[in-house]
Amino acid sequence: MRIRTGKTKNGRLFYVIKTYYDSRGVEHTVTVEKLGNENDIKARTGRDPDQWAKEYVAKLNEEEKKQNADVTLSFSQTKLLSKEHIYEYHAGYLFLQKIYYELGLDKICRQIAKRHSFQYDLNSILSRLLYGRILEPCSKKATFAYSKSLLEKPNFEEHHVYRALDVLCEESDFIQQQLYKNSFVYGKRHTGVLYYVSSNVFFEIEQQDEDGLRKFGKSKENRPLPIVEMGLFMDGDGIPLGVCIHPGNTNEQKTLKPIEQRILSEYGMSKFIVCTDAGLASKANRKFNSIKNRAFIVTSSIKKLKREQKEWALSPQGWYTYEGNKRKQYDISKLITGAMDEKTQQMFYDTVFYKERWVDQGSFEEKLIVTFSLKYQHYQRSIRNGQMERARKAIENGTAKGNAYHQNDYRRLVEKTAVTDEGEVAGNTLFSMDMKRIAAEETYDGFYALNTNLDDDPGEIVKVNHQRWQIEECFRIMKSEFKARPAHVSTDTRIQGHFLTCYLALVLYRYLEKRTGNKYTCEQLLSTLRGMHMREVLGEGYLPSYTRTDITDTLHEAFGFRTDYQILTAQKMKSILKSSKDRNLTRKK
Repeated sequence: MRIRTGKTKNGRLFYVIKTYYDSRGVEHTVTVEKLGNENDIKARTGRDPDQWAKEYVAKLNEEEKKQNADVTLSFSQTKLLSKEHIYEYHAGYLFLQKIYYELGLDKICRQIAKRHSFQYDLNSILSRLLYGRILEPCSKKATFAYSKSLLEKPNFEEHHVYRALDVLCEESDFIQQQLYKNSFVYGKRHTGVLYYVSSNVFFEIEQQDEDGLRKFGKSKENRPLPIVEMGLFMDGDGIPLGVCIHPGNTNEQKTLKPIEQRILSEYGMSKFIVCTDAGLASKANRKFNSIKNRAFIVTSSIKKLKREQKEWALSPQGWYTYEGNKRKQYDISKLITGAMDEKTQQMFYDTVFYKERWVDQGSFEEKLIVTFSLKYQHYQRSIRNGQMERARKAIENGTAKGNAYHQNDYRRLVEKTAVTDEGEVAGNTLFSMDMKRIAAEETYDGFYALNTNLDDDPGEIVKVNHQRWQIEECFRIMKSEFKARPAHVSTDTRIQGHFLTCYLALVLYRYLEKRTGNKYTCEQLLSTLRGMHMREVLGEGYLPSYTRTDITDTLHEAFGFRTDYQILTAQKMKSILKSSKDRNLTRKK
């Protein structure tokens, strides 16, 4: 605080003023106290007004230093808000920003900038694209607008965002490679087992013509829209390892080998197990991962096995499980049919039975492992019972007229009859439950099959494959929580740039989960971060306008700074912003 004077016809007026800088770095000056004119001060104090005012403001500054833990705020009912000034800010991104800088993404951007002639700040753009994708997923234009509501304002224009996507596309392999190397700051990556899955993403565009990467292919959502194919690799901890984009009409089985070869050459890895689903388990892919130090574990459809193998897989004889350290053989006939008494069924409810055999594939051998679980059988039947109930209601309501879009569509359980018993064409189509199909599906309930070239214990192999749920969750988060689809960019380079930012955002989020002990669901974490707002009080600081919870406490403890005091001074907030860009790992005290 300091003294300012102003001339009037009655002599000089004395004020106590304070200067501060807002979140945009703009300087502001506010009046703290009016001391009166020089004649009043002289009459009141009997001293020289200038000397008295100087001593008075020094005393105020000293008191402020002593009582800096407490702040008294005053508001006026007659003063208007500053025009065009934003008072509400998002602060949840600060935790993501800490991970962003620890992973050295800012350094990667600087390395890229040295190879290009663009003038915009790539680091500022990329960071805002990632924070926006996690906290406020929307179009690039809306993301630019959202970035203005963060505590730190963007130093780029909207058109720079689209140009940056072109650069990100060109440098995609380099960014992924460097990010993998930088990720070792958090410790060793568990790359002994790699999980791979592919999915497609649709585009809502006016024209229905194929264009570049956007091709008409087999859409998992059955939408009549062009799509692109995305392949994703993940390590054993659920952290994304690499991403690739292909035209929408690409056979997904052909997407595995190129990205795996890139990981082999650029990541310096040579020994790992690739774990995929049945859709990617082509013979060529399995053969590729049967050489050198690589291996594979892939799911297998029992329905598509050769007749002799299928009979062996479904036979109730020849099953094993462990009792302690001893392997014991079982006949599971009564378990499959439900003929076993309730007490015995309960005893075996969590038991996983298995059988295995080697299969000669000509150029390589693989082991076929089949498991049976009573718990899994009950789960599958509970799902089907719900689908059957929907089918019955659809038949009763007359809405069961469409065809099934996918294997889990309840309409597959509806049988259509358009011919009479005499072979005549019926006047109306009749709909009923397809009991034959239901019975056929029940035959496979509880069974699960894997192919592998590993000679390890079947139980351990099944456990490894069970972790595939994490990579499926990665796609769910990208598509649902991050709203990676539908994409709103059109050129191939910007499409690839868009999906790279979705991938990088997923990496940040996965490390956020890990940093907070994997204690909270995705919905809980994102809801908390998205609600962490701060209200600026001009000249004083920031007031948290969110609810303090166990999750916010965990975040603050994990990242080494706190934003949940009743008020944070501008100086304290400046310190927090600096801490969020510190590349040194936070250590819990």
